[in-house]
Amino acid sequence: MKLDSPLPLAGRAAVVTGVSRRQGIGYAVASRLARMGASLFTAHYQPHDLDQPWGGDSLDAVAEGLRGQLAPEAVLAHRSINLAEPDAASKLVSAAAAELGHLDILVCNHARSGGDGPLAEMTPEKLDAHWQVNTRSTLLATREFAAQHDGRPGGRVIWMTSGQINRGVMDSEIAYATSKAALAGITPSVAADLARRGILLNTVNPGPVNTGYLTVETADRPPEVLADVLAHFPAGRFGEPDDPARLIAWLVSDEGRWMVGQVLSSDGGFR
Repeated sequence: MKLDSPLPLAGRAAVVTGVSRRQGIGYAVASRLARMGASLFTAHYQPHDLDQPWGGDSLDAVAEGLRGQLAPEAVLAHRSINLAEPDAASKLVSAAAAELGHLDILVCNHARSGGDGPLAEMTPEKLDAHWQVNTRSTLLATREFAAQHDGRPGGRVIWMTSGQINRGVMDSEIAYATSKAALAGITPSVAADLARRGILLNTVNPGPVNTGYLTVETADRPPEVLADVLAHFPAGRFGEPDDPARLIAWLVSDEGRWMVGQVLSSDGGFR
């Protein structure tokens, strides 16, 4: 495929998880990949959103919004999958392959929110809940994705980590931060394994992106905390979902073919 093609992902199939809300990073990523020519399989789990202050979205509207951005020959399929279940990763990849055939791209954007706290409030249940969704399912989905990959060019995996890697503490979100730190920490080792099989893995830290949780009316934290976070952005605004989506779209394209095993921050200089 030509690097300067208007549809650089034409003929490729992408799996994107955590695509349940039009305000989310997953939707922004899927939109970018659709406009680049990829066929899409998106995964969502609306019960999680409905438990959050920002609430859920119309899954039909999400699907129609993406379908309207597809290239002429591309297709869209989607499914509800609870990635906390032990066999969820296998279900995800097998369902996507049944719809799209060979899979070229996996973007593990999903994450558990809520049910967290500082170290003093940690319990086995809180730690396990975040580990199961954020870490275990990502590793196992990557394993399943790699197993079906046949070595053709364009194999890509993207993981998502948290901003604590180099920007600041998350002392009130210990379970979440732990689960995301594990992904950042193991990226080089898994990337080396995958690269030998023709798959490139990179991990992205999107920084604070306003997917609803940084809007006062739907935030999961007090207004004074939001103001403090905002003050640490040189540009004077929170990240928007399309900000990390642009980096991810580049990484999964042929333009990003020399990026391997990196943990990259796309956070607007957040400090």
